[in-house]
Amino acid sequence: MEKKDHIDAFGAVSLISFSALLGLNQVMIKIVNSGLEPVFQAGLRSLLALPLVIAFSVVFKKTLTISDGSFWPGMISGTFFAAEFILLFLALDYTTVARASIFFYTMPFWLAIGAHFLIPGDQLSIPKVMGLLLAFAGVALALSNNASPATPYALVGDLLCILGASMWAGIALLARVTKLSKSVPEMQLVYQLAVSAPLILITSLFFGPAVRDLEIHHLLIFAFQVVVVASFGFAFWFWLLAKYPASDMASFGFLAPLFGVVLGWLILGEPVGITLLAALVLVALGIVLVNRRPSKG
Repeated sequence: MEKKDHIDAFGAVSLISFSALLGLNQVMIKIVNSGLEPVFQAGLRSLLALPLVIAFSVVFKKTLTISDGSFWPGMISGTFFAAEFILLFLALDYTTVARASIFFYTMPFWLAIGAHFLIPGDQLSIPKVMGLLLAFAGVALALSNNASPATPYALVGDLLCILGASMWAGIALLARVTKLSKSVPEMQLVYQLAVSAPLILITSLFFGPAVRDLEIHHLLIFAFQVVVVASFGFAFWFWLLAKYPASDMASFGFLAPLFGVVLGWLILGEPVGITLLAALVLVALGIVLVNRRPSKG
């Protein structure tokens, strides 16, 4: 594969499209929640996506192995992955997609804090601290004002998203500071899916009946999630990550919460007031600053 030293037109279109897919994914989760119990939906998605990811890896000759010392970090990563998606899928039962998008995509900030203590040479700089302050101001603003809550438990949903974001950051840190870094990205995803599927499905037994008011459109949207998002979507992301500089790709990170807010408003008719928009701007600016790399030279 030809590696690029910058984001070209194809890379930019691909990253924007993937960000839109992530925003759409949360809309789809919320829609399917009305047909399938959220935790059961999350576990079933992992279970069905696993063989597709393995098939993809075999076809493209990716090395899937546990003999490189990554087994235990991989198991922990899978446990974090299970917690992340239990929290996110439950959260979308309580809060809006627009609000969930802002809180869930605080992941870069938890990652930056963790990296400061765990990764030599990745300490918090002044721009990163400014980004953190902006983001936390945005989160505080959004938490303090929810004039049109989706449910009486909307605040619980908001907080679950923040906890889910911290789990996501934990996965990213594990991939950088443990022997999991020796695994190809597809193997890391196999760990996450293989471990999370049974954990989430067992946990779902404590959250009531697996099926709610299930209709054909729920099944079609769920199938799209499994095939396009959880399997080939993330495989395509890993392909992009191998082709383009990670630091340049990170600069597109603010687009995912933006698409989430916009698509929640367009598709679900969710209220998006001036307070939420202001919170989105603060968090997006924070993402840009935290992901910004100092110029060379």
